[in-house]
Amino acid sequence: NEDSRQRAREEGIPLVDLYTCNWKELTTLVLSPGIPLHHPEPHPVVNLAKAADVEIVCDIELLARAQRDASYIGITGTNGKSTTTALIGHIMQLSGREADIGGNLGPAALTLDPMEEGGSYVLEMSSYQLDLTVSITWDIAVLLNISADHLDRHGGMDGYVAAKRQIFHRQTDPKSAIIGIDDKHCEAIYEDLADVGDQVVVPISGEKRIHGGVYVVNGVLVDDMDGQEVPVTDLKEIPSLQGRHNWQNAAAAYAACRRAGVEGRVIMACLQSYPGLVHRQEPVEVVDGVAFVNDSKATNGAAAAKALACYDDIYWIAGGRPKDGGIDGLGDYFPRIRQAFLVGEAALGFGQVLDGKVPFTISGTVDKAVEQAFDQAKKDKAAKPVVLLSPACASWDQFKSFEDRGDLFKETVEALPGEHLDPMEAADAFRAGDGNPDGETA
Repeated sequence: NEDSRQRAREEGIPLVDLYTCNWKELTTLVLSPGIPLHHPEPHPVVNLAKAADVEIVCDIELLARAQRDASYIGITGTNGKSTTTALIGHIMQLSGREADIGGNLGPAALTLDPMEEGGSYVLEMSSYQLDLTVSITWDIAVLLNISADHLDRHGGMDGYVAAKRQIFHRQTDPKSAIIGIDDKHCEAIYEDLADVGDQVVVPISGEKRIHGGVYVVNGVLVDDMDGQEVPVTDLKEIPSLQGRHNWQNAAAAYAACRRAGVEGRVIMACLQSYPGLVHRQEPVEVVDGVAFVNDSKATNGAAAAKALACYDDIYWIAGGRPKDGGIDGLGDYFPRIRQAFLVGEAALGFGQVLDGKVPFTISGTVDKAVEQAFDQAKKDKAAKPVVLLSPACASWDQFKSFEDRGDLFKETVEALPGEHLDPMEAADAFRAGDGNPDGETA
């Protein structure tokens, strides 16, 4: 990247050709997580480093070496990492703790402010970054869930599970392992660590009761960490934490912050004020009784399914540049959709899938879809209408990024005529499903 090289020159940073340099003069290679370390095959520079016995790390490892007095909270998992990281950071900061958020979520680790003793870095960790943090011991390590992803980079499912499990390496009591048990891979890791007993192990679940942990049933967050069930709050009342996937995130964040010393009643108050992540099921406004949700980050059908499962009376804005699979697998959610408003390159194809199952309009653009969906929602007089931008598509046919797409959605909503309410003023407008296609609670 010549632009990056030029910026380095301007900062006085010497540039080195890693293919021709003398590797015996080097001690450490700081690798971007996007560069293959093992699979499908190591990058040539990785092979050169290994041949010269040069250690290979990432920026988070350097942060840990430089800031030894700080505490470290690490969050990993196939899904929900960003939300859980942001939620833990929100709770820690709002409760008066010194905390900074970064890692895979951003900002980059080495741009974070130095921490004095008592401060905490709350870091989202990808499996690639865990491969490259060779000495860090997490004070609190969170593993949310594991499902098939990035298997080409880890040589298969076993390698991927092993990479995620690394977040618990070197932990001893009183360091804490917070583990979701809603999938078989994480449940097996939980059972192994609990049997060994090296660290404090806390199970969490978004769907079932568990003794000694934190769980959510029917939307109610329950603290059983001390062996006694204590209801904390009804997550269905929090607009930014709708759906079972967010219930698991909230349980993990609650458990992590409890282990960090935050009182349960304080965590409860912080949860209720959590604004959510931008473009991820982001409650925008309620206009004349119609709720608007920006889920522009949902760039495939699986991601859109999570949002579709969270609301009833949906006016769905979908489309863009289609991906493999499209919306073919979303049929279970169609009964929740009052009408679809289709945009971008995928509009005609999505219309063919919806034909005879869900009423739809070819809107073409996001701003036009917002206006049409708003008008239709008011005409229908549904109980809890939600205009949901959850495109199930990439944005590149009409936008530079999903962020630009979400920003246009929000700008159009803000310009609509009518009475505008903040999501926290009208939380009930966002309350509906629980994350199940059929809407039943568990």
